[in-house]
Amino acid sequence: MPVPVISEQDFEREVLRSELPVLIDFYADWCGPCKTVAPEVESLSRELEGKAKFVKVNIDQSKRLATMLRVQAVPTFMVFHRGRPVAAEQGAVRKARLRELLDPFLPRAEGAIRAMELFQLLKQGQVAAVDTREAQAYGRAHIPGAVNIPIDEIENRLAELHMLPGEPILYCRAGDKTKELADKLGQSGVPIAFLENGFLGWEAEGLPIERPD
Repeated sequence: MPVPVISEQDFEREVLRSELPVLIDFYADWCGPCKTVAPEVESLSRELEGKAKFVKVNIDQSKRLATMLRVQAVPTFMVFHRGRPVAAEQGAVRKARLRELLDPFLPRAEGAIRAMELFQLLKQGQVAAVDTREAQAYGRAHIPGAVNIPIDEIENRLAELHMLPGEPILYCRAGDKTKELADKLGQSGVPIAFLENGFLGWEAEGLPIERPD
């Protein structure tokens, strides 16, 4: 489904009052790069359905709005969150970059912690990383200082988790298994945090890894 075009009259309702973060694509019919980037915007809007809202504004039809928001060139992308502009980027940007603009404002799973956040918390000594992968995978490479408790043993070793030197943060390979476990434990009244996108997410950020020889 194409991204809807909104007018100045719709702006307050569609953008300023939106519960979800909104990515606005400012474009013009005569703009070549706008057409090039349109499929990327549509693809991302499908991926983030229910988590973010996507709209387009034609700068020739909404001149007052474009002037008010200081749109100097097209395409320009702007993210609004809770009625305020929070990020912007000019030019034909790729889908991954648009995702980065939106990322900090997307709704998150209960207990999810991003790799950079975990890195900072570990540095401050506030948390303890718990590697829930098999011992072999842990042995090859893990987050520095992480302890290894395989995922199927966690529920029987909860007391151990709470004796760690900081709040336990679970991680698996890609984040999916620990998210499931965190959901399950949360429902039974034991809230626990996990690393979003798991060890792969940590690696992708280029953060330090311990590889025992």
